[in-house]
Amino acid sequence: MRTVPFNVATELKVNNICGFYKREVKPFGTSAKVDCPKEHLGKTVYLVILDNDE
Repeated sequence: MRTVPFNVATELKVNNICGFYKREVKPFGTSAKVDCPKEHLGKTVYLVILDNDE
């Protein structure tokens, strides 16, 4: 199985975003999915939507 790299940081700066979502990682649901290792189940994550003009 492939290992997904994880970057440890305390701050993140991103320019040109359209918006973001703040959600809890769950094992399944009815919406679109983003790959995330099982070790992050139950944790809060941010999904940042970037502007396509870059």
